[in-house]
Amino acid sequence: MGARIWKVTKRTLLGLLVVLIIVIGSGLLYRVYRHHQIAAATPIDAVRGVDEEVFATIGGVEQWISIRGQNRDNPVLLLVHGGPGFAFSFLGRDFLYAWTRDFTVARWDQRGAGRTYGRSGPLGAGITIDRMAQDGVEVAEFLRARLQKPKIVLVGLSWGSTLGVKMAKARPDLFYAYVGTGQAVNQYKYKKIAYYQTLAEARRRNDTKAIRELEENGPPPYEIGRKEGVHTKWANAFEPGQPSLWQGLSLVLFDGPDGPLELARFVQGLLDSDGYFREEQKSLDLTLLGTDFALPFFVFQGAVDMVTPVSPVQDYVERMTAPRKELVVIPNAGHNVMATRSDEFLRLLLDRVRPLAR
Repeated sequence: MGARIWKVTKRTLLGLLVVLIIVIGSGLLYRVYRHHQIAAATPIDAVRGVDEEVFATIGGVEQWISIRGQNRDNPVLLLVHGGPGFAFSFLGRDFLYAWTRDFTVARWDQRGAGRTYGRSGPLGAGITIDRMAQDGVEVAEFLRARLQKPKIVLVGLSWGSTLGVKMAKARPDLFYAYVGTGQAVNQYKYKKIAYYQTLAEARRRNDTKAIRELEENGPPPYEIGRKEGVHTKWANAFEPGQPSLWQGLSLVLFDGPDGPLELARFVQGLLDSDGYFREEQKSLDLTLLGTDFALPFFVFQGAVDMVTPVSPVQDYVERMTAPRKELVVIPNAGHNVMATRSDEFLRLLLDRVRPLAR
C-alpha cells in the first residue's frame, strides 16, 4: 500500500512540475512577444530624437535617468516620482510614449529607489527631504547640460510634488514652470480628510469589507506603515480608471523591463524609503516655505483624490503669488490622474505649459 501511494504521489508531483514548466515557459514567451510589440509601437529615430538610459552622479551617488523624446528640439519634461520610493523604472517604454511627440520626457529613480537602489544601495544615514530635493536640482542641471536647454519643465507627483515644490522654490531659474499632481501640502494634517473621503466612498458602494477595514484601522495619524497601507489600498481601489489586479500584474510581469531581481530591488527600495522618511514627513508643511513663487505654478489634480485631497490644495494655490498660477480639477479622476487620464493630462500640458517653453 505504501509503495502504491508513493508511486501515485511521484506521478502527481511530476505532473505538477510539467504544468509549472509549461506555465513559466508560456509566460516567458508571452513576455518576449509583448516586448517586441511595445518596441514596434514606440519607435524613436536615433538622429532626430533621443532614447537613452544613463547612470549620472547625483549628490555623490549614481542615479538612474531615462531620457526619451521624438524630437530633440522639444522642451524637456522632468518627472519626479511619488512614494517615497515608488520609482518609474519598472514601467514599460510605452508609459507616456504619446508625450514624447511634444516633450523629451525624463524619468528619474530617486536615491534609494528602483534602479538607483540597485546600483547605489539604500538611503544612507543623514539623508533628508531637503537633500532629496537638492538631488532633483542636480538632475535638472544634468538634463539642461546634456540636452543643451536653457530651462526644463518640472512635474511632481505625490511625494514627488513635495520635492518639486522645494526644487521650484530653491531654483526657479532652472524651470519654465512647475506642475504638481496628487499635490501634497501637509500630509500629516490633511490625511484625515482623505481618510473620511475614502470611508464615505466605501459606504456609498456598500463595500462591507472596505468599511470594516477602514473603521477598524481608524483615522490618521498612523504610527505604523501597515495602517497607512490600509487607507492607501482602498483609496487606490476606489480610484476611477485604476487597472484591475490582473491588469496590474500583466503590466509588471509582461510589459515592464524588470526581471525578478530588479522587481525585488524595487520593492525593497519602496519599503526602505517609506520607513526612512516616515518621521520627517510628519513635520513637513509646504506652506512654511512661503507662498511666493518666481515661476508659473500649475496643479492638475483629480477631483476624487483620496490620498491628497483637493480642498487643502485649493487653499494653498489661492494664497499663492506667482507669475501665473492655476489649479485644474479633473472630474472623475483620482490621485494617479497623470497615468489614468494621461491623454487629458497631456492636453493640459500642451495648452498651459508648453507655450511657456518656446
